[in-house]
Amino acid sequence: MNIFVNGVSYHVERYGDGEPLLLLHGFTGSVETWKPFLPYWRDYQLVLVDIIGHGLTDSPNDPARYEMEKAAADLDEILRYFHLQDAHVLGYSMGGRLALTFAILYPHRVRTLILESSSPGLKTMQERRERMKRDEALAEEIEQYGVTAFVEKWENMPLFASQKRLPLSVQQQIRNERLNNNALGLANSLRGMGTGRQPSFWNRLSKVNVPTLLLCGEWDQKFCRIAEEMKEYLPNCEMIKVPEAGHAIHVEQREIFAKIVSRFITRRRV
Repeated sequence: MNIFVNGVSYHVERYGDGEPLLLLHGFTGSVETWKPFLPYWRDYQLVLVDIIGHGLTDSPNDPARYEMEKAAADLDEILRYFHLQDAHVLGYSMGGRLALTFAILYPHRVRTLILESSSPGLKTMQERRERMKRDEALAEEIEQYGVTAFVEKWENMPLFASQKRLPLSVQQQIRNERLNNNALGLANSLRGMGTGRQPSFWNRLSKVNVPTLLLCGEWDQKFCRIAEEMKEYLPNCEMIKVPEAGHAIHVEQREIFAKIVSRFITRRRV
């Protein structure tokens, strides 16, 4: 279904009738990221959202409309649309940064928080400036050469090297999901909610009191280091390093990922 939220048409899908679980995909993803988990999480009310600029959700011309705080405000409105007081929130990578933003700005809306391969942003202004320059160059490249050329480059990044071990059919599903995005949305997503553009939330982690689970794949050394450091600041947190997985645990170890999420919610529900 499409929901008009703060001037943007959002594509949202909902399944089941149990406790609400809000699912937020990563950059170049869509609601399709979470479709394989419908059989695993049938006891929950799953709320799948195409984040602004992705999938079937609108791609506004103004990069400022993609800012993390505005995207978090959109999530607040989406929960309100479904008359949901709060939800368990799971986000992957970029979706994890949005999930964390949502938990910081709307703590009363979050029952538990699950962050897969994510971060609170970059610590220093210098780091953020450098990252914004790289993201702007990438955004211009997407606009100039198109989504297909970008996806070819993106899926060959070292961050996703472990996905080459997946069956070719699964790799093709991931590629198709990425290709079903549009150049304007991806470019402005980088400009508006890229890692360099978002605020640094390192100094606000100590205020996140909801039960939090940090997930990283053992082969994703960068994000495991980030998770280890985040764990030192988050007061109600646990961390799991998933064996034989890289950045995208949910595709590289699907069944294990599904069980970890279910067990955490069951054990830590408020």
